[in-house]
Amino acid sequence: MERNRWYKDMVFYQIWPRSFKDGNGDGMGDLWGVLEKLDYIKSLGCDGIWFSPIYPSPGADCGYDIADYMDIAPEFGGMEAFKKVLEGVHQRGMKLIMDLVVNHTSDEHEWFQKSRKRIEPYTDYYIWRPAKPNGKLPNNWDSNFEGKAWTWDEERGEYYLHLFAVKQPDLNMDNPLVREEVKKILRFWLDMGVDGFREDVITYISKAEGLPDDHLFPIYKGMPKYNHGPHIHEYLAEFKRDVFDHYDCFTLAEAPLVWPKQALKYIDEEKGQIDMMIQFQCQCADCLFTDYLPTKFMLVRMKKAFSDWQKKLSGKAWNMLYMENHDHPRIISRYGSEKFREESGKSIAVSYLFQQGTPFLYQGQEIGMLNWKPEDAEMYEDVQTRYNYAHSNLKKSKEERLHKMWRSSRDSARTPVQWDSSENAGFTTGTPWFYVNPNYKEINVAAQEADPDSLLNFYRKAINLRKSLKAVRFGNYKEYYRLDNKLYVYSREYENQKILVVCSFSEKETKIRVPSGFDLEKAKIVLGNYENKEKTLKPYETRVYLWE
Repeated sequence: MERNRWYKDMVFYQIWPRSFKDGNGDGMGDLWGVLEKLDYIKSLGCDGIWFSPIYPSPGADCGYDIADYMDIAPEFGGMEAFKKVLEGVHQRGMKLIMDLVVNHTSDEHEWFQKSRKRIEPYTDYYIWRPAKPNGKLPNNWDSNFEGKAWTWDEERGEYYLHLFAVKQPDLNMDNPLVREEVKKILRFWLDMGVDGFREDVITYISKAEGLPDDHLFPIYKGMPKYNHGPHIHEYLAEFKRDVFDHYDCFTLAEAPLVWPKQALKYIDEEKGQIDMMIQFQCQCADCLFTDYLPTKFMLVRMKKAFSDWQKKLSGKAWNMLYMENHDHPRIISRYGSEKFREESGKSIAVSYLFQQGTPFLYQGQEIGMLNWKPEDAEMYEDVQTRYNYAHSNLKKSKEERLHKMWRSSRDSARTPVQWDSSENAGFTTGTPWFYVNPNYKEINVAAQEADPDSLLNFYRKAINLRKSLKAVRFGNYKEYYRLDNKLYVYSREYENQKILVVCSFSEKETKIRVPSGFDLEKAKIVLGNYENKEKTLKPYETRVYLWE
């Protein structure tokens, strides 16, 4: 089957289910709440939904530790609720993609419980190694979440590999039986009508032969040995050939530490095995590789990331565009200004929505939700945050360490969506599973629905505009003033249509810079966040000019 490229014309909305909307009053976001809000999502101009994991899970990593791949967790409403949501999505002409997490499972998965007992055929479903004779670990790799990447299992009498939390043992994808299990999972959901998958850290599934020590990467020892491993393209091609090519579906790969040249080996439209890729470089304009090594925000780094991907994928592969997701703090608190929340939120929106690619919005982004700032580190739920706080610089005060978590934690973006100004932000009639950001009375959907100039309604206008412009879908991309650390200016041009996108990332008024060949007198401002046609931009002003 020749797969349709329908995803190129879509805008996706990411739902992190436990914090989206509680539909039954038990305090946990669920699929009944999603069903209730499908028309809201559609009203944004979004025509696709990506669900973060909704499978049965002990919750060691908020659902990314899966105990059963072919069911829906009862706290989310079970399979009954899922089928109603899937039907509701398709009735509205929308698509739905699931999270595929097959680098690792939960240690409570049946496969792992049988593997630790050496019950066939599960004995080699995971990566087990004996202790070295000198008592050392099998190798020097670090996990991404909790210390070293090896944990001793008394029942098996060996170490198992976990690149993430201790309760997330890595699958042995070199075992063909494991790959067959993955194919069963894929077919199960595709046969039900699911439209595709976002594939969690999929570039990690092939490890270096022999699992050798690594001394190259100081942040996470081992990453060069388990990222882009020797069989990665072979295994992904197998999944494509045996499953995806037989369905009209789409695949999105999460790929830490990947650059455009390497990405093309995965997503080239002629030779690749995946349709699109989530790159992390656009999230590194204020940090070094990880949010837990924060630096000052530099617009030139953000621009370089976007421009590299726009130019190097052009005509060869399709970009996935995003500014927020469940793995990073809120973008206004990072790249924008909480003081100029609405203004900077609008400028950030325009900066990525008019590039070529498929945009994704993350729940709450459309109303400008900000980072949550708890008073105590014990309030954090996230396993990665807890570990980083406990192992942060102990010479610094508790307050300094906590401030770093405010800036870095994934939990900053995982507080319940703020629907209105009623108790618990309208998220639940019960006791919420997690803390609601105290600013919900000022920042919420209901207040912004009533305000035609709100950030929420600006997102609607921007998405509607991008869908109406052929230059956004088909046009070339050109960036101007690359070293300017206040302005992001780029153009898109196709046939007789041309747009110029101007975004200020400054709290001060800034003189507009217009590239040669662009006569503003003959242009129409089709989108902006101020009533302003002067040559001086207001704080965080953005404008989209159109020539036709």
